[in-house]
Amino acid sequence: MQLRSNNMEIQLNRYIEITPNLRSGKPCIAGQRITVADIAIAYLRLGQSLEEIAGEYDLSLAEVYTAIAFYYDNKTAIDESIRASEAFAKSLRPQYLSLLQEKIKTLKNVSTNSLSP
Repeated sequence: MQLRSNNMEIQLNRYIEITPNLRSGKPCIAGQRITVADIAIAYLRLGQSLEEIAGEYDLSLAEVYTAIAFYYDNKTAIDESIRASEAFAKSLRPQYLSLLQEKIKTLKNVSTNSLSP
């Protein structure tokens, strides 16, 4: 079986696109908002099979396998992007309480105020 590198590149472009105003210019599945990093995290960190990912996101296996191939071809840059996104999210956590944290804080204030003379 002989593959032409030009044909392979065309196939990758068919499934992966980078659009500046979509998901901050991160590589995405063509026509979707699902990034290559989303697929890689589901597969490598969460342990989902590629078939499970395809079913969960309503993607073809070709799209999911292409995303993983693209990830490994660009692993350093995509891993850095993931780390930067996680650091940004972590920096915002102290500013925004979860609904549960807010409720607990409110309940603590109510019980403290009810105990005051």
